[in-house]
Amino acid sequence: MKAYNPNVDLDQQAWLASDEESRINVVVRYHQRHGFQDPSGRVHSIVHVVVENQLAMNEPVVVETLARLRAEGLTRHDAIHAIGSVLAEQIYHLLKEGDQGTDANEGYVERLKQLTAAGWNAG
Repeated sequence: MKAYNPNVDLDQQAWLASDEESRINVVVRYHQRHGFQDPSGRVHSIVHVVVENQLAMNEPVVVETLARLRAEGLTRHDAIHAIGSVLAEQIYHLLKEGDQGTDANEGYVERLKQLTAAGWNAG
């Protein structure tokens, strides 16, 4: 994988054929080229990669959420950010509180089902 553009659907096979570090690096380079100046830019890019991995593996709720958010007017990149924000929040809560004996993925799935472009734009 030599280039990344979050506003263009990925070649899923090429994405999944590349190693994780290459995926992260190509996303970091995209953000650097576009002036992303966040000190946690690598973490930001890792979240992008996780969402792109889920899309490339055709995780139903993530694919459906992306399609819904785009139909509601978000760019693909903004939709990835919205999905990534739910993912990051889920990870934060797991690290802070532990799994509490529940299925951590269940909360993620439910939050994605409730995610809307209007909610993301208002946030």
